[in-house]
Amino acid sequence: MKVHFVMHEAFEGPGALLQWIDQRNYSTSYSRVYLGEVLPERGDDMDLLIVLGGPQSPATTREACPHFDAAAEIALIKKAVASRTPVVGFCLGAQLLGEALGAPFSQSLEPEMGCFPIVLNKHARLDRKFEGFPPELIVGHWHNDMPGLTPDCQVLATSLGCPRQIVRYTPFAYGFQCHPEFTRDSVEGLIRHSGDDLNNHENKPFIQTADQLRQADYSEMNRALFSFLDALVAESQYR
Repeated sequence: MKVHFVMHEAFEGPGALLQWIDQRNYSTSYSRVYLGEVLPERGDDMDLLIVLGGPQSPATTREACPHFDAAAEIALIKKAVASRTPVVGFCLGAQLLGEALGAPFSQSLEPEMGCFPIVLNKHARLDRKFEGFPPELIVGHWHNDMPGLTPDCQVLATSLGCPRQIVRYTPFAYGFQCHPEFTRDSVEGLIRHSGDDLNNHENKPFIQTADQLRQADYSEMNRALFSFLDALVAESQYR
């Protein structure tokens, strides 16, 4: 089982996803675009494509961020979806997945930075991949935007600040605007490099402090994510 990561910044890495991979003896490969590493040419050169988050948006230009090529990543995601390779996008990755399927991203109702609950709906309850998720789960967040919706997609989870927390685009392509992959170590990297995002947000109800993020318990969200990924991998064997 080969998992390929598209990673946009050193400070926003796979987090708990590496624990999931290590526990199952899967192999990994990377496109660390901030180091100039190239994207795979084909969409079927991997068993699972995971596109991580970053401070960019799908509208970020090469002039604004030379190492980020939204069009190239969207093209890779299109190839993976066309070949029925499972794709999971987190935050920016979820927005790029939507863009690849013709759904432009948009601004969320509220910025969310911290650990806040998401609520799974009846559609999630009918998706066997989410049997390991409780009806309500506290997960990590660090975003201002959210993924677009295609005519055939299904929103599976929402929050008070964002109506598109988990989106199923196809049975093998899921976008997570939230960050269930967060760990204390990965959050510390975000705080060091993007901690100013937590400041100057008066009257914003979904912005926590750095100390609150450091003290949060990420274990339950990680376990739920692992159960989803296990189910996705198992189902993909029969695609």
